[in-house]
Amino acid sequence: MKKALSASLLALALFSYGAGTAMAQDQATTPGITEQKLTLGSEWDKVFPQNEQVTHSKITFHNRYGITLAADLYMPKNAKGKLPAIAVSGPYGAVKEQVSGRYAQELAARGFLTIAFDPSFTGESGGEPRFISSPDINTEDFSAAVDYLSNRDDVNPEQIGILGICGWGGFAVNAAAMDTRIKATVASTMYDMTRVTANGYNDAADNEEARFAMRKAMNDQRTVDYRNNTYVLAGGVPATLPDDAPQFFKDYNAFYKTERGYHPRSLGSNGGWTVTNSLALLNAPILQYADEIRSAVLLVHGEKAHSRYFSETVYQQLKGKFGDNKELVIVPDAVHTDLYDNMEKIPFDKIEDFFRKNLK
Repeated sequence: MKKALSASLLALALFSYGAGTAMAQDQATTPGITEQKLTLGSEWDKVFPQNEQVTHSKITFHNRYGITLAADLYMPKNAKGKLPAIAVSGPYGAVKEQVSGRYAQELAARGFLTIAFDPSFTGESGGEPRFISSPDINTEDFSAAVDYLSNRDDVNPEQIGILGICGWGGFAVNAAAMDTRIKATVASTMYDMTRVTANGYNDAADNEEARFAMRKAMNDQRTVDYRNNTYVLAGGVPATLPDDAPQFFKDYNAFYKTERGYHPRSLGSNGGWTVTNSLALLNAPILQYADEIRSAVLLVHGEKAHSRYFSETVYQQLKGKFGDNKELVIVPDAVHTDLYDNMEKIPFDKIEDFFRKNLK
C-alpha cells in the first residue's frame, strides 16, 4: 500500500510540473516575460574586422528566468528563404565582440544565419548582480537562443545548431543533452567549468579538503559582500606575469590583455568574475547525461592545449549508445587560445561541413 501511494504521489508531482504536457495544454497560462530595455552600442566595436559579405544587426531575446540577452545577428547578404541557424557563445569571461562574434560572422559568410550572444549577467546582456555564472542559467541561455531562432520567419526551426567556445563549450554540450530541438552542437576548445572548479586542472585537487577550503573562503566572502552590499571581483587575466608562469597563462595574457583580444566589457580583459561566482560551479556538475545526446556533436581541440583532456573525456561519454554522429577533431600544433582567433588553425571547413550535414 505504501509503495502504491508513493508511486501515485510521484505521478501526481510529475503531472503538476509539466510531465502531463498533452493534457496541460488545456489548462490556464501564466503571463510571459517583458524584455528589459537594454542599451546596446551601434558602432562596430569588435576585435575582428567586419566582413562586407555579411549583414550585421543587434537583437535581444530572453530566457525562462526573465533575463534579457543581447546578441549580434549575422546574415549572408542577399539571403532568401528560411536558413539554417546557429547560436554561438563563449569563451568563459569573454564577450560577443571577441571570439563568438568571429565564429558567427565566419559561419554567416558560409551561408548560415547566426547570432553571437553575451551570456546572462555579462557584456551587454541583462541580469543582476553582474559578473556571475550559473551552470543552470548559462545552459538555459543556449536554449533561449533556440527559442528566439525558432520563431524567426527566416529560420527553419528544424535546422538549428549551437556552438560553444571554451567554458561555453561545456554549457553547449549540456544544452544538447537537455534540448531536443538542437540538431547539431559544436564545442571548440572546450572547458567543463564545473569539473575544473571542483577538481582543479587535470583533477590534481580532486579531494574533499581542497573543496572545503574553497567553500569556506567563498562563503566567508558572501558574509562580507552582504554586509557591504557589494560584490568583490576576483580579477581577470593579470596584466603582467612572472617568467615562470604556466604557458597557458601567458597565452591568455597574449589574447585578453593586448590589442589582439582586449575589450572593455570583457571580464577576462578586466576585473573578472565575482569572488563567490564559483560556488554554483563547485557544487553542480554538468555533463552527467552527455551519453544520452542523440543529436550530432563535434568536439574541436588543439593538440597542445592544456584543456584538451576535457574534450577527450566527454568524447568517451558521447561514444556510447548514440555515438554514431559524434566526432573529435584534434587540431595539430594548436594551443587553447589558437582556437579563439587563429583563422589558420580554427577548422572552419570542418565545422561548416558538420553543420551542413546535420542541419538538414
